[in-house]
Amino acid sequence: MTEPTRPSGPRPLPGQDRPPLQRAALALVGVVAVVAVSLAAVLARPALVEGAGGARTRADAAVVVATGHTTEVTVTITGMAFEPSSIDLPAGDDLRVTVVNHGDQRHDLVFANGTGTGTIAPGSRATVDVGVVGSDLDGWCSLPGHRQMGMTLRVVAQGATPTAPEAALTHGDALGSGGAMSDAAGTATIAPTMTQLEHAAQQATPYPAALPPLADATEHDYTFTVTEGVQDLAAGRARAVWTYNGTSPGPILHGRVGDTFHITLVNHGSMGHSIDFHAGELAPDGPMRTIEPGQSLQYTFTAGRAGIWMYHCSTTPMSQHIANGMFGAVVIEPSDLDLVDQQYVLIQSEEYLGPDGAPADPVKVAAGIPDLVTFNGRAFQYDAHPLTARVGDRVRIWVLDAGPNASWSFHVVGTQFDTVWTEGAYTVWHGAAADGHTSWATGAQVLPLLAAQGGFVEFVPAQPGHYAIVNHQMSLAEKGAHGVLAVTG
Repeated sequence: MTEPTRPSGPRPLPGQDRPPLQRAALALVGVVAVVAVSLAAVLARPALVEGAGGARTRADAAVVVATGHTTEVTVTITGMAFEPSSIDLPAGDDLRVTVVNHGDQRHDLVFANGTGTGTIAPGSRATVDVGVVGSDLDGWCSLPGHRQMGMTLRVVAQGATPTAPEAALTHGDALGSGGAMSDAAGTATIAPTMTQLEHAAQQATPYPAALPPLADATEHDYTFTVTEGVQDLAAGRARAVWTYNGTSPGPILHGRVGDTFHITLVNHGSMGHSIDFHAGELAPDGPMRTIEPGQSLQYTFTAGRAGIWMYHCSTTPMSQHIANGMFGAVVIEPSDLDLVDQQYVLIQSEEYLGPDGAPADPVKVAAGIPDLVTFNGRAFQYDAHPLTARVGDRVRIWVLDAGPNASWSFHVVGTQFDTVWTEGAYTVWHGAAADGHTSWATGAQVLPLLAAQGGFVEFVPAQPGHYAIVNHQMSLAEKGAHGVLAVTG
C-alpha cells in the first residue's frame, strides 16, 4: 500500500488553498449573504414598543385586521386581585376596560402595549382604551410589589396567530414604582461599594443612636407624618424612601410599663399607608387600617409589657413598605431596670435596590437577598461616626431586627455580654445564667434575632479601643451591618 504524501510545509487553512482572486470573490459573497440574512431577521422581527412605566413589548409580527367592533369590560379590584383576571375578545377588536377599585388602597392597571388607567383611589374608577388587540396581552398593577402579590390580568385575543411569550421584554417581574425596570444592565443595578458607602456615611448626619431619655409623664402624644422622598446612598446612587417623620427608622419612642401613647398618623404620601405598633394590644381593624393620601387617624395604645417593640407600615405588600423604610422602635422599660452609663438603640434593616432613585425591587425583596444591610437606616454610618463609651462603663444596647427578611447575629467584637434579655426574658444576668441550673460564671457572645425580634445586651469594656459592632452573618456585615464602639480610657 502506498503511503500518502505528507505536505512539506505549513498546511493552508480551509479556503486558503484557492487562488487569491477566487478567495476574495468568495469572501465578498459571504459578507453579502450575512448582511442579507441579518437584514431579513431585523425586518422580520417585530419592533420594540415603549409601554406604560417604561415597559417594552413587541408589536404584532403580522398586521391584524381591525374588526371595527369595541369590546367593553368592567374589571373590579378586591384585595390584591383583578376580577376577572382574564379577558377574552376576538382578535382585531378595540378593547375598552373600566376598572373599579373596591380595595383599601390605590392601584392601577397598565398593559404591555403602553396603555394604562393611572392611579385609582379606593372607591373610584377609571377607563382605559387599550386599542386594537391583535395578540394576547398582559396587564398588571404597577405600584411597587403589587404585581408580585398577584395583581395580573391576561387579555386573550381569540383567533390571533400565537406569539412567543414576552416576559423578558415586559420585565414586569422586576417593576418598581411606575414600572421602572430594576434589573436593567449597567450601573443602575450595581450596589455601591463599601468604600463608596463609607465615604457617603462620613458626609451624612448619623441617625441618633442614643436612647431618648424617659419623660416623667405617663401620657405621650406624637404625630407621625408619612412622607415619600429620596435618600442618597453614595455619589450618583439613590433610593426612594417612605418614612415616618422624614427619617428611616422613624422616631424611637421610650416609656415605661403602663404608659399610654396617643399617635396621630397623617399620610402625606402618594399612596396608601398605615402603622402597626407591636407595643400595644388592640384589634387591627381600625387603628391599623390603610389611609389614603391626605387622610389621618388616631391610634392609642397602652404599653402593658417591657421590651423593645417594632412598629411598621402594615399596608400590603408589607415587605415592600418595610423595605422602603417604614419602621421604628418603641422601648418600654420595666420599673426595676438597672441604671447604666450608656444606652443605645440599633435597628437592623435591609435594602433591595431598584433603579437609581426608585423604590425597593420587589423581586429582590421576595428572594430575600439584600444589596445593603443597615444599622438605623444607613450602611456603615457608625463606622464613620462611632458610638462612644469609657473603660469601665456599663453599656446597654437595645437591638431590634426590623427585617423584612434577614436574621441578626448581634455581636460586639472584643466583648462578652454579661447580661442578655430577649423577647420577654433574661438568659444571662450580670454573669449568672437565668436557667436555675448553671452555677458557674457565664455570658454570651451573640444575641440571635429573627425578623421583628428584639432585646438588649449589657457589657463593660475593660480596655480602650475600637470595638466592631456587627451582624456575625459576615456577608451581611460586609453589606453594611457594621459599626464601631470607640472606648476611651
